[in-house]
Amino acid sequence: MQISRVTINGREIGSDRPPYIIAEMSANHNGSLERALRIVEAAKQAGADAVKLQSYRADTITIDHDGPEFRISGGLWDGQRLFDLYASAAMPWEWHEPLFKRAREIGIAIFSSPFDHSAVDLLQSLDAPAYKIASLELCDLPLIERVAAIGKPMIMSTGASELGEIAEAVAAARQAGCKELILLQCTSGYPTPPAESNLRTIPHLAEMFDAVIGLSDHTMGTAVPVAAVALGAAVIEKHVTLGRADGGVDSAFSLEPPELAALVADCRTGWEALGQVCYGLAPSEAGVRPLRRSLYVVQDIAAGQIIGPAHIRSIRPGLGLAPKHLPAVLGRKAARAVKRGTPLDWTMVAPQ
Repeated sequence: MQISRVTINGREIGSDRPPYIIAEMSANHNGSLERALRIVEAAKQAGADAVKLQSYRADTITIDHDGPEFRISGGLWDGQRLFDLYASAAMPWEWHEPLFKRAREIGIAIFSSPFDHSAVDLLQSLDAPAYKIASLELCDLPLIERVAAIGKPMIMSTGASELGEIAEAVAAARQAGCKELILLQCTSGYPTPPAESNLRTIPHLAEMFDAVIGLSDHTMGTAVPVAAVALGAAVIEKHVTLGRADGGVDSAFSLEPPELAALVADCRTGWEALGQVCYGLAPSEAGVRPLRRSLYVVQDIAAGQIIGPAHIRSIRPGLGLAPKHLPAVLGRKAARAVKRGTPLDWTMVAPQ
């Protein structure tokens, strides 16, 4: 089976490559450009491959309305109006250029999720190397088609979407010109209970679509992303903040920089551990194999004496006959005298 790959800023991404780690800034800038720049730097220092922004204004993602359907019910943002939430979380348009510049200076990829066509135009003007379609925008096929027409790699999260909707989004992207596609299994719960992550969807997505598959994770901690890598996730996206105690819209389910560094290390170790199908001797086992069990003489045997269970045992180390030969040895005569502690071999056993 051909392995799907995507390349962003020269970095090949695929199941046969170390996992690509995306640090999602989201609203964790907390209204400060200086803090946003520090998050970019922290992501680089932690070993992430990319930092991702979200590009919208409150009036490009919703409208200023007091109707009940424009108010959030349940979860972290219970009771808030959509417009107010997005107004507090939005990243100003003018911040994008200095953030892109800083990321490029320190050598970390940077791209964003556009939420409307004006945001796509902004990101295109900055020569974004990739584009992310957020889960709740996966149903916006015109937006997907607009992004796909640019011809850059696309990442699409699948949270809150049915399989048929994912198929429609993939078809729309490809028909509009997308050649390199990453699909992220995602549960859009903030935070997501681990039991709702449904990581077994990852290999199923790989079967259904010719795309690189990953995980956009909203659980607490780092265990779920590592498990996702074991199931074939080639991309891990995780929210990052400088400090949860600083507060902010997304801080409660975001990683702090040391945790991000641990995530990067653990995911890459998990990927290395996958290895390949192998039943042979690993190099690290070379010193252990001689310690396997084998047949040893545990009581002196005289020449011509019948060898019984008291004379021979399966013990460590492994320099004697394999234990499977014990039934063939018992009851036969010793070809010569053998001292206790001698590894048994066929020269010590008389022919039948």
